[in-house]
Amino acid sequence: MSSRVRVSLANLAPARGASHNQKRVGRGQGSGYGGTSGRGHKGQKARSGSSLRAGFEGGQTPITKLFPKRGFINQNQKTWGVVNLERIQHWINQGRLSSSPENPITARELLASGCIHNAHDGVKILGDNATELKTPIYVVASRASKSAIEAIEAAGGKVVCKYYNELALRDCLKGRTDRVSAAPTRREDIVWYGLWRNRGFMAPKTLKELGDLPFVEERWKALSQSLNVWRKQHYIDLKK
Repeated sequence: MSSRVRVSLANLAPARGASHNQKRVGRGQGSGYGGTSGRGHKGQKARSGSSLRAGFEGGQTPITKLFPKRGFINQNQKTWGVVNLERIQHWINQGRLSSSPENPITARELLASGCIHNAHDGVKILGDNATELKTPIYVVASRASKSAIEAIEAAGGKVVCKYYNELALRDCLKGRTDRVSAAPTRREDIVWYGLWRNRGFMAPKTLKELGDLPFVEERWKALSQSLNVWRKQHYIDLKK
């Protein structure tokens, strides 16, 4: 058995290659950085006090001004964290994910289990390989495709699409329940989450089908009554 060296302050040292000697300039030609100290002969960059801003090209029109701007940033665009039903079923089979009326699958469970790696602006359930879903699951997400809705309900589960703004999604991911989630304010969101075909949480038929399931909030019913009053049918027809 090899003898062990006792560690003390006297024999502590950085690992080999972890530290390097400081590069000293202007201390003779033998060092490799003497004479002009690595700046070369003459010119603006050889003088003291020379500091050029990033992107400066010596007075020539910089590349940032040579070409026009293209496109724009859509402030209303949403980026969804997508997950397929096949992956959810695989996670359930491994015991990494579970679902019940008392504890439905939300963005928090999907992110904590590693089923998704980023929630972005919300979670969207997709129906790729939906035939693999055999377990009745209860899901509360931001979006769900038509094929995913049909597959979940065919397996005996329920899916609800709930509106999350930035703060509400953050509270959901952290498991906070002490704050009231914001209601949708944009007309497009109010209409979308009020439609049964989307399984919106404010749709009267959605609330009727869910009945008295434990995860159904009383606030959903209040928002359904207050925000669905002024909806106009012609606007809904235009969005189809």
